[in-house]
Amino acid sequence: MRVQLTLLSFIISAFCFSQKAEFFVKKKTITFPKTEEGKQLKYKYRIYNTGDAPLSIDSFQVECSCTKVKLPKNKIEPGDFDFIEVLFDTTGKYYFQDRKIHLTTNTKKKKHSLRFKVYVIPKKKNE
Repeated sequence: MRVQLTLLSFIISAFCFSQKAEFFVKKKTITFPKTEEGKQLKYKYRIYNTGDAPLSIDSFQVECSCTKVKLPKNKIEPGDFDFIEVLFDTTGKYYFQDRKIHLTTNTKKKKHSLRFKVYVIPKKKNE
């Protein structure tokens, strides 16, 4: 009986430890149309949890302060989705811009990235 209980306990604990959240986004890279300098660009990435445990997005890193990120407030339940909102200020940015958002999650991989690109048309000097 003791062996059976030990075996059952081992199987249950193995099942619990194998549950993981899975981060999935259909389009990891977004390309905005050509944009005049000074405009604010906004995009919402739809993030899915395709795993079998709640997904938490704990933190983010961006390459410059011109990019603001709003993470989901709550964990994303298995089979559900939420949004990561990104706001990019083109003021003082010129020509081709290629930005990455690095996310820290509770998935097996831990780190995930989102990316956006835009060509910023500089303002004319006399404006």
